[in-house]
Amino acid sequence: MTTSKQIDWKSIFSLSSITYTVLGVASAVVALQGFMIPNHFLDGGVTGISILVEEIFGIHISLLLIAFNIPFLILGYKHLGKTFSVSATLAVLLLAALMTFVSIPTFTTDKVLIAVFGGFFIGLGIGLVIRGGGVIDGLEVIAHYTHNRSGFTTSELILTFNSLIFLIAAIHFGIETAMYSILVYFTAMKTSDYIVDGFEEYTALTIISKEYETVKSLIVNDFGKGISVYKGERGYLPGIFNEKYDCDIIMTIITRLEVNRIKRAVLEIDPDAFFYIQSIKEVNGGIVKNVGSKH
Repeated sequence: MTTSKQIDWKSIFSLSSITYTVLGVASAVVALQGFMIPNHFLDGGVTGISILVEEIFGIHISLLLIAFNIPFLILGYKHLGKTFSVSATLAVLLLAALMTFVSIPTFTTDKVLIAVFGGFFIGLGIGLVIRGGGVIDGLEVIAHYTHNRSGFTTSELILTFNSLIFLIAAIHFGIETAMYSILVYFTAMKTSDYIVDGFEEYTALTIISKEYETVKSLIVNDFGKGISVYKGERGYLPGIFNEKYDCDIIMTIITRLEVNRIKRAVLEIDPDAFFYIQSIKEVNGGIVKNVGSKH
């Protein structure tokens, strides 16, 4: 098994990793050259600060993308392993190279189109590169590293950093451009989330019911879902605290499109069934896909 002290070259240069990285970097170049830089629009993170510094000081963005990602590459090497660090370095270098040697014309000067499509393509690029095992913007890892030492959450640190970027943008480019840049950032963030986590959002549905045997059969046999069962107790209600009953607590992983159908079917069996739902970022193994629901 490969450890953080070893470089998994097979993983780095696998077809899927290379494909994701190349497509992601190409998408980022389209966003930067075709939409954002010519119109003075920013994104958050390292990309945003690179565009801002290029506009103010005239330093080519390729050099800035490398320079501002160096702290992340160092932290990635120390804390996330050599394989991830190498993948990230290759992605950043490829982005810098394409930004230097490839020229893409400006697609539009319409501010709304720039904000929407610029954000979409940069978010698509970031997400694809992450799927390939690397990264082209190291802010989140830097923020996570700082969080372990400062007590601030990652979200608070990223929000603070990006707020400073957009504040400087408002001073240098005007408040309207800064506001549109915020739209770029949120579009990019949502797009990259979809690419990394998947369009099919999974949900953990937990059910507590006195008819647990029938509910288990319903979910497995009628909906074709796998389940996990915990041995527990139900009861302990106000006014009848001492009343308790053994029961099976049922948990299953489903898509958000299936939640209401399964809930309705369970409530037909037990109108007093108790549910709670949790969002899940990633699912691997087991039976997740619908294999023949009868409902």
